[in-house]
Amino acid sequence: LQVINQMGFPGYFLIVMEFIQWSKDNGVPVGPGRGSGAGSLVAYALKITDLDPLEFDLLFERFLNPERVSMPDFDVDFCMEKRDQVIEHVADMYGRDAVSQIITFGTMAAKAVIRDVGRVLGHPYGFVDRISKLVPPDPGMTLAKAFEAEPQLPEIYEADEEVRALIDMARKLEGVTRNAGKHAGGVVIAPTKITDFAPLYCDEEGKHPVTQFDKSDVEYAGLVKVDFLGLRTLPIINWALEMINKRRAKNGEPPLDIAAIPLDDKKSFDMLQRSETTAVFQLESRGMKDLIKRLQPDCFEDMIALVALFRPGPLQSGMVDNFIDRKHGREELSYPDVQWQHESLKPVLEPTYGIILYQEQVMQIAQVLSGYTLGGADMLRRAMGKKKPEEMAKQRSVFEEGAKKNGIDGELAMKIFDLVEIFAGYGFNKSHSAAYALVSYQTLWLKAHYPA
Repeated sequence: LQVINQMGFPGYFLIVMEFIQWSKDNGVPVGPGRGSGAGSLVAYALKITDLDPLEFDLLFERFLNPERVSMPDFDVDFCMEKRDQVIEHVADMYGRDAVSQIITFGTMAAKAVIRDVGRVLGHPYGFVDRISKLVPPDPGMTLAKAFEAEPQLPEIYEADEEVRALIDMARKLEGVTRNAGKHAGGVVIAPTKITDFAPLYCDEEGKHPVTQFDKSDVEYAGLVKVDFLGLRTLPIINWALEMINKRRAKNGEPPLDIAAIPLDDKKSFDMLQRSETTAVFQLESRGMKDLIKRLQPDCFEDMIALVALFRPGPLQSGMVDNFIDRKHGREELSYPDVQWQHESLKPVLEPTYGIILYQEQVMQIAQVLSGYTLGGADMLRRAMGKKKPEEMAKQRSVFEEGAKKNGIDGELAMKIFDLVEIFAGYGFNKSHSAAYALVSYQTLWLKAHYPA
């Protein structure tokens, strides 16, 4: 509370609390949480989120860092079909001239700029398509990176004059804004008229105004931003509960409260271990079913880990194999490594069998081993993500000094720092993972106890 008051954000929490309560009172299903906001105990107490952060070791500083001045950002899931009703309510509550959605700018990325330039130059589709397909489909791919990754690109660039002319023009246009759109869920609420802070842009019909500032500039202008996102699973849970409660009412039973179901239900976990997860939120893909068969999750903490593990980084790094082998006793448990470990890290890493899986664990390791504040540990986590050499050199020094003050050998501290730095690139936000695992568990429980 002190941090929220000092940073001037009590009003923000109360605004979010109001429209979430309005949604629940007016039959709009709301998700239990999303993103780092699920780590806030105040948000849980205000019924903004439905997950107790103390029970699952979630960190408030991952959401709002007292050592870094930035706006908090609640992401809230609503029933897809009724999301616009909530935005309408907010506009009515605070004034239509004070509420707006946010613009997004589409830019010419590597593949798209080749296609656009090729079309304007009048080249045949097949010619342009052949060049465009040589650009790897990786996120953040640029023409410069593509030339390093794909040997054929420099070859055809040197050999064909028309290809060279196309690529040279594409390089000049790469990254240029191509079109404007509307952010999937971002809504800003201003203390006075929006136009006192940002210009507005309307669509061709003159309706649905959006700020001409994108989400970063909106934050820089000091405006409150909330992401109103649509989740298709929420109305499905709601429909199921309506049907179940009609049946329960006929039998003279009290209505089922989905928020009160036990998180250790044997029937649900037996079904999960059999990979019978069709129609279970997040767990129904073929790849996820294969992972479930191998992992055999038997507690809610394992379900939180499932969400974090099923991503390209952990799957490709071998982390998933280590996690499974440690869970089933095929690999020795260590915190975090057999050669380089410290007993003080056991409470931090025990829920994930010694694997550094969550961003929050990176922060807790820095706190326990080197005496970082959680705010400072969040800065370390961000620095590890950005991999800036000068910042990392500074953090290494702080980490080593802090560890020595705690009586920990400097070499051991640096070896653990190196391991943490590697894992930090794959780390996932546990607050988000836990909140979404809860939605997965609710759908699993409903399927186990009330099959269609």
